[in-house]
Amino acid sequence: MKRISALLLALGFSILGFTQDSTTANLPASDTAIVENLPVADNTKEARKAARKNKWSNLDLANRSKDHLLLQFGMIGLSGAPDTIRTRGLSRGFNVYFMFDFPFKSNPQYSVAIGAGVSSSNIFFDKTYIDISGKNNNRLSFNDVSDTTHFKKYKLMNTYLEAPVELRFTADPSRPNKSWKGAVGFKVGTMIGAVTKGKTWQSSSGQTLNTYTQKEKAKRFFNGTRLSLTGRVGLGVLSLFGSYQINPFVKEGLGPDIRPFAAGITISGL
Repeated sequence: MKRISALLLALGFSILGFTQDSTTANLPASDTAIVENLPVADNTKEARKAARKNKWSNLDLANRSKDHLLLQFGMIGLSGAPDTIRTRGLSRGFNVYFMFDFPFKSNPQYSVAIGAGVSSSNIFFDKTYIDISGKNNNRLSFNDVSDTTHFKKYKLMNTYLEAPVELRFTADPSRPNKSWKGAVGFKVGTMIGAVTKGKTWQSSSGQTLNTYTQKEKAKRFFNGTRLSLTGRVGLGVLSLFGSYQINPFVKEGLGPDIRPFAAGITISGL
């Protein structure tokens, strides 16, 4: 019995070896060479880099949307504003930028964008008069006029020329209008206008006296340069954005240390 078992076991190994040899022998010469020279999986840094490069090498980005145009609508707040500054309603702003987008050759999911545009803000105040021209004070003062005649509606408008820079990410660069996107960056601006506008003259009790409208223009108290951090995240042509001014809104020593910030919606395309 032992001899028979040993014989059967030897016969099985022989058949197995013959089958393997026959399989290789029946392959064409080219396939045999492939089998004999199969590479060991290469997980080195160079191999991963080459794989990523090969992934994007045949991607045609010539006709893709490059988000040249950015339209932004946002709400504005004042960080660091003292309690004596009373805002009301929804202060808001509008920005429009034209950008040039430069994808990374090694990975077009990432790109750098630079451009230029215009930013404007409208900040609304409650029963307040801002001495923007400095007629009565050498500092920018926000005066409470609730106990005297005042304007029913009063706002401060600031306009800037700006140059934004963004580091962008697009999950699917071949279909940016249907892909998740994100961007971080900064923008440098120069103020081109500062105006206060009051409308509808009222008594201290709130009774309308007339429909008088007053405008005052002056930039002397404001920093002529604005530096802001920015960020965006969204899907397709719509995204949420945020920005924060990192340098003071009012010149140092001439008023409160206020840092405006904004959050809203961006529409991108072209």
